[in-house]
Amino acid sequence: MKRRRPRHNPARSTAPGTHLPVLLDATLAALAPRPGETHVDCTAGFGGHASALLRAVGPTGKVVVFDLDPANLARVTQRLTEVGHPFVAHHLNFAGIAGALAGEMVDGVLADLGMSSMQVDDPERGFSYRRDGPLDMRMDPTRGRTAAEILATIEADDLERALRELADEERAQYLAPKIVAAARAGQLQRTGDLATLLERESGIKNWRLTPTAGKWETHPAAKTFQALRILVNREIANLEQLLRMLPYVLKPGGRVAIISFHSGEDRLVKAAFRDGQREGIYEATSEEPVRATYAERTENPRSRSAKLRWARRASNNDGSAQDG
Repeated sequence: MKRRRPRHNPARSTAPGTHLPVLLDATLAALAPRPGETHVDCTAGFGGHASALLRAVGPTGKVVVFDLDPANLARVTQRLTEVGHPFVAHHLNFAGIAGALAGEMVDGVLADLGMSSMQVDDPERGFSYRRDGPLDMRMDPTRGRTAAEILATIEADDLERALRELADEERAQYLAPKIVAAARAGQLQRTGDLATLLERESGIKNWRLTPTAGKWETHPAAKTFQALRILVNREIANLEQLLRMLPYVLKPGGRVAIISFHSGEDRLVKAAFRDGQREGIYEATSEEPVRATYAERTENPRSRSAKLRWARRASNNDGSAQDG
C-alpha cells in the first residue's frame, strides 16, 4: 500500500497533561481519509484519532465512534462537536459494530486497542500500577466483574495461562500461585496491593522507565496488570469478533488500521489480514507493523509497544462471497 501524506496536519499539543493519540500520522496514512467518506473509530478514547478523521472527511463525511467507557464517550462527544462535522457516538463494544451500523458499509475502520490515558490517570478506575486505587479495571464501570473479584476465584493454572498468553510474562508459572494465594487471603483489594506484591517478587529495586539513554524498562507489574485488564474486559474475544465482521462493514477499497500493544493481539490481527488477503477479501496488507519513532516514544510513552497493521478491502469484492 502506497503511503500518502495526510491532507491535513492536525495540530498536536505537547503541553503537560495532553492526551496524545498513538501513531496518529501512521494511522492517517493507512486510512487515507477523504472528504465525504465515512470512518469508524472503534475505541474513541479522548478523541484524538476521531477528531483528525472528522476534520479530514469534512462536512460531507461522517465519523462513527464507539467506546465502552461513558466518561470517555462524553469527552469525545464534546471534542467532536467542536469540530462541527457530522458524527455518531455509540456507548457500545466494538464487537457489535455490524449491528450498530445496521447494514451501512464504511470507508475506514480504526481500532486503537488497550486503554486510554484518561483511564490510566484516574486512580479510581484501577488500571494503573503506579496509582493506588480499587482493583477494578473495567472499561465500563457499570457492568461486569472487577479484577479483584476475578482474582478471588480464578485458579492458579488459569491465571498462569493468562499471564503467559495475554502479556508474555516469562515468570507466569512462578507469579500465578503467589497472586492467587494473596487474593484468596483477601490481600488484593487495591492496585497498590498487587503492585507491591509484584515488585517484591521481581527482586527489582528502584525501577526506572529509562535507566540509561535510549533504553526502556518494563515495570515489574506491567504485564500482570495488562493480562488482568484483558481478562476483565474480554478483549481477545471482542477483537476476534471485530476481525470477523470487518469484511461485512468495509466498502470495496475500504481501509482498516488496528493498533495493538502486545504480541497476542498482533498475532490475531496479522493472521486475519494474511488469511483475508489469501482468500481475496483484502487486496493489500501491511507486510510489517508500523512502530513509533524514537521521538514519539519519548513524547508519548504509551506508544512504545504500539504496532499498527493495515489492510485494504479488495475493490472488486462486495462481501457476498463471505455470506454463509
